[in-house]
Amino acid sequence: MNPIAFEIGPFTIFWYSLFVLAGFLAGYFLAYREFKRLKLSLDFLSDYFFYVVPIAIIGARIHYVIFRWDVYSNDLGQILAIWNGGLAIHGGIIAAILFTIYYTRKHKVSTLKFMDIAAPCLILGQAIGRWGNFFNQEAFGVAVEADFLRSVFIPEFIINGMRIDGVYYHPTFLYESLLCLLGLGLIMLIRKIKSIKVGEQTALYFVIYGISRLFVESIRTDSLMLGNFRVAQIISVIMILIGLALFIRQRIYSQELYNEIPQDNKKDKKKKKGGRK
Repeated sequence: MNPIAFEIGPFTIFWYSLFVLAGFLAGYFLAYREFKRLKLSLDFLSDYFFYVVPIAIIGARIHYVIFRWDVYSNDLGQILAIWNGGLAIHGGIIAAILFTIYYTRKHKVSTLKFMDIAAPCLILGQAIGRWGNFFNQEAFGVAVEADFLRSVFIPEFIINGMRIDGVYYHPTFLYESLLCLLGLGLIMLIRKIKSIKVGEQTALYFVIYGISRLFVESIRTDSLMLGNFRVAQIISVIMILIGLALFIRQRIYSQELYNEIPQDNKKDKKKKKGGRK
């Protein structure tokens, strides 16, 4: 498996980088469509993405390096080599959430509603970005027979890509990607419900991704560890608990509906229509 997509002069473009970039772009365009539907500021969205992309990447890298410090402490130059892999998605999520709280409060935008808009964008980006692990032949699971992979209808090119040093491994990148796409579908379906409240899509994201990663991590061979515990599973359990608590809280106490367009935005729309007459 060749991790290099192509080369332009002295520049080498890696598949890993392309899929990470594709994930961010797909998330942006999904958010763009929702911002237009809800009559929200597209300038706010583009400014937010300008900052959050590098912040999320830095957060994902820092998280990974911290729990792999035994490796990077002997070669500090490799800390910047993210094209070789080594982005821990949980670190990126934490960094993005912290920045989102700061940025939305600074601009007096509803944090939970913005996170609701971002939830399907994030899980779509994760589904796409996981394919970078495939080309790097990393983040795979325990050894398995090729016949088993064929019996569960894994495509042959993926089976071949999961043959490393003569041994076949579970394509956990694929499992997580498919689970993320399933989560995307569920969130988008629920988004159509008129009675859905602000914060519930965010809660659903936490629960869906938490459960998905809890399962996938159980068969991975390269987990970041904290003592005898897998870091990703600890964070996944926390995500599930936060998601359940948030959903219950919003369902009982919140009166704000997600699909309700603010009156100010409705007036702006009417003014624009009136101006065309």
